[in-house]
Amino acid sequence: MKVMVSHKGEGYSLYIPKKDMEADVINIEGDAVFGGTWELEGGMKLFIEPLDAIPKLPLTMIAKKV
Repeated sequence: MKVMVSHKGEGYSLYIPKKDMEADVINIEGDAVFGGTWELEGGMKLFIEPLDAIPKLPLTMIAKKV
């Protein structure tokens, strides 16, 4: 699914257009600088392909439900 990642304070926020839902990221699992398994408020977990550098945000990316 497509998601839009943006900064929110010190963390990240995701907007999921298909569900018209915006949620804060509460936990990130993985060793990459950016990406991995992201847990959103409300319990949903998404996997974003890991990157070696933090991209310029906001950015639309592909995420998979875990």
